[in-house]
Amino acid sequence: MEQPLPPITVRRYPERGRYDAQTIHEIIDAAPYCHVAVVKDNMPLILPTFHVRIGSEIFLHGAVANGLFKALESKAPVAVAMTLLDGWVLARSWFNHSANYRSVVIFGRAREVHDLDEKRAVFRAFADKVVPGRWDDARQPNAAELRTTRMFAIPIDHASAKIRSGPPEDTPEDLLRPTWAGVVPVAQVLGAPEPDQAASAASPLPPYLLAWIRQHQPR
Repeated sequence: MEQPLPPITVRRYPERGRYDAQTIHEIIDAAPYCHVAVVKDNMPLILPTFHVRIGSEIFLHGAVANGLFKALESKAPVAVAMTLLDGWVLARSWFNHSANYRSVVIFGRAREVHDLDEKRAVFRAFADKVVPGRWDDARQPNAAELRTTRMFAIPIDHASAKIRSGPPEDTPEDLLRPTWAGVVPVAQVLGAPEPDQAASAASPLPPYLLAWIRQHQPR
């Protein structure tokens, strides 16, 4: 008998909980990486890794000898978490300092991807998540590379999001303090590309890469 999955209801600040697929998928897609937690040899194990969403599943990939994957193949429950930090919330009292964020927690059981065509589709999704257009520009995985990469899919049907936004929540008496209060936004930006010098002649910066970098520049 399979061990039941934990509840997904947000208990701390339940009004911040979100359970609709659109909100959960948007946060998953925006998060550059996730943390995956399992129990391996009766010990907790949590590792950061990259992920991509295709439909109602997220996919992880790595080397054949990846210790995390040895735990995933056992069909034991797995937890996946990702968080986007949107701003530091500075209140008039230290106790009420906070952060604006969007987070998702997923509980599930993983299935291993064996089909080479599905593996290729996941690789393409990873490439286009990192840099849209990169898949068609770089050399694509060959059969040997597909065979030596393990992939696991985790369903997103047992998941919840938690979101905090807005200004500080000071107590009425603290509103009289002269301390500055507000939100300092946090955003991920990209710097100037640094070309690899291994080739005899540098390749020009492709338009899709330039557009992607400009999209992530401060406005």
